Amino acid sequence: MSTLLLRLLPQAAELLPWLAGLATWLAARVLNMPEPLVQATGLFVFAHVEAAENRFLKSLCPIRLWRRPQTLRRKPR
Repeated sequence: MSTLLLRLLPQAAELLPWLAGLATWLAARVLNMPEPLVQATGLFVFAHVEAAENRFLKSLCPIRLWRRPQTLRRKPR
């Protein structure tokens, strides 16, 4: 079975760009927008989601979580 998978892998790799183009074309048709605008919008949304995730994950950093109670325990000078 693994040899069959290895034989089909290059064919699947050639198929992926075509499927991505088809998905972009279909989304552009459904939204009645030009394809480059759909691609740019997708990149814009991806960048914003990535930034939000990074901001959220920074707040869960173990060092930062450890420092929060430490700063609350300190006495003001």
